[in-house]
Amino acid sequence: MTVREAYERGSEVLAKSGIEEAQLDAWYLLEFVTGMSRAVYFADADRKMAEEKEAQYAALIKKRSKRIPLQHLTGVQEFMGLEFQVNEHVLIPRQDTEVLVETALDFLKQRGGKNMEILDLCTGSGCILLSLLFHAQQERREGSVSGVGADISGDALKVAKENGKRLGIDAIWKQGDLFEALGTTEEVRSETYRFDLIVSNPPYIRSDVIETLKPEVRDHDPYLALDGKEDGLFFYRRIIEASASYLKDGGWLMFEIGSDQGDAVSGMMQAAGFQSVSVKKDLAGLDRVVSGMYDKCEGF
Repeated sequence: MTVREAYERGSEVLAKSGIEEAQLDAWYLLEFVTGMSRAVYFADADRKMAEEKEAQYAALIKKRSKRIPLQHLTGVQEFMGLEFQVNEHVLIPRQDTEVLVETALDFLKQRGGKNMEILDLCTGSGCILLSLLFHAQQERREGSVSGVGADISGDALKVAKENGKRLGIDAIWKQGDLFEALGTTEEVRSETYRFDLIVSNPPYIRSDVIETLKPEVRDHDPYLALDGKEDGLFFYRRIIEASASYLKDGGWLMFEIGSDQGDAVSGMMQAAGFQSVSVKKDLAGLDRVVSGMYDKCEGF
């Protein structure tokens, strides 16, 4: 079988399986197996494909046709220009989440050369925190930026740690339920942990909606990373209520949100006393990020 025939057959199998971007996914898997660029493919697509490569490609196409996510087959996903390892223990990084990182980077730029400390709750693969640390250090001439990533899942933290190691980025990783990962009440009172910026992409899908999601998400993303409980706002409430104990005066809290949650989350933050609360849209024009400033003189 030639490379062209393998690719065309792979595209056909995926299309029949109901995969929207069948040709693109078939191409990514071909590129993953052969290392062939598009330029080489178009110049030499009729070369015979090695039998072992053909078998490997066919096996991956079969798995993808069963709606196993492409990223679980290749083991990687690009995010903010960086490559992150992913598996079944972490949410696959999505382009929508880059809006949160870009919003946070704008805040860090405004703080100039000050040393900055970041907390990423529900860190998963670590893509948000590691992207912030990487790009902030690239763009800032003065002042250090350090970060803590927290997650309830030990398996997710293994992925985050490995991503930090592969990217050469130092971060502290803590396991526990939201702020509980940071330690005891006494440690908090002594201000062991006070942050300039807290970011989070918490679980925000309503429990009754999860069954309606695409199979790639419903069956393969970790349930813990999806389930926002009855109304999807469970974790926003908990984080907002506790955040005053962990933010420095003038620090910011930033969330990724579901596209229909902008009013609810911004309202909760305003009610809790956050200042300059705003909602930012993604490239599709949908509400995607809510942010606000902690002022200890205002309502806390």
